[in-house]
Amino acid sequence: MAAGASTALTIAVIAGGRSSEHDISLSSGGAVRDGLRAAGHTVAWVEIGRDGVWRHDGAALSVAPGSGLLGVDVVFPVLHGPFGEDGTVQGLLEMLAVPYVGSGVTASALCLDKVLFKQVMASAGLPQVDFVGVRAERFQRGRGAVLEQLYGLGLPVFVKPAHLGSSLGIVKVSNSQELVPALESAFFYDELVIVEAMAPGVEVECGVLGASGDGALASVPGQVVVGGEWYDFSAKYEPGGMELRVPAGISEAAGERVQAIARESFVAAGCDGLARVDFFVDGEHVLLNELNTMPGFTPTSVYAKLLEASGIPYAELVDRLCRLALARHARRSAYSF
Repeated sequence: MAAGASTALTIAVIAGGRSSEHDISLSSGGAVRDGLRAAGHTVAWVEIGRDGVWRHDGAALSVAPGSGLLGVDVVFPVLHGPFGEDGTVQGLLEMLAVPYVGSGVTASALCLDKVLFKQVMASAGLPQVDFVGVRAERFQRGRGAVLEQLYGLGLPVFVKPAHLGSSLGIVKVSNSQELVPALESAFFYDELVIVEAMAPGVEVECGVLGASGDGALASVPGQVVVGGEWYDFSAKYEPGGMELRVPAGISEAAGERVQAIARESFVAAGCDGLARVDFFVDGEHVLLNELNTMPGFTPTSVYAKLLEASGIPYAELVDRLCRLALARHARRSAYSF
């Protein structure tokens, strides 16, 4: 259903999911629901249990290809991590022929794969942290060769599961004896692990809002200041764990470079709607770290704060994302497949 810019919409908010970020998704989804209602829209709540079952009004939800979802105008999938942010739910929504907020199948899958994302960004010529991707099978076959390659990154390094967000499963390794246990710990979560060199400077984040293309808005950059040693799960989600300084304490030139690379990476990855792009900035030197296609989405989350500082309050933000989803769906529907 096409809708004008002033039309109230019926929107399905999907939250929860099978991943270890289930509870974070519920918090984000609840905030999005409240923001959409504040913007004058009607919201249908769909919760995906840890068992993978979709439920609406307490009952299991069944869907059929081409039939939409609950008769809504647009879907807002506020899902983090595997089975939600990785293209799987996006593919299902494509089969249902319903407009949905955020990036499509390819970009969602690409950006949740930290190794593949960095390979694509390297091909686009964007500056990044040095990294090595390691598959469990390769590590088991040739541990010595893998470790020799990893030592080439220097120390410390960060060892991460390739397909998780929210800093889950990440270990900082400061001496060589810690490297193997860190890899084994990461392989508990994922068969693909990324090992990244530690980058100097400060952590800076930038929000992107808009359709895929050079016209997307890049927010005012914000600087992440943590009380602990690094930006881990506790720093992200426990009270007082981090402070977001907006604008970031970096030079004007570095800030413009952050915004430019945020837009470039958004386009290179084929993203749509929104993204939060993370950087390390050391003086005038800017390194791209990650791109999140569905970042934390409460009003106090980094993405929402960055957009608010750029003149877009929360209710307007979630409304605009739904309008972008409708416009993309209409645009794509005009093509013959």
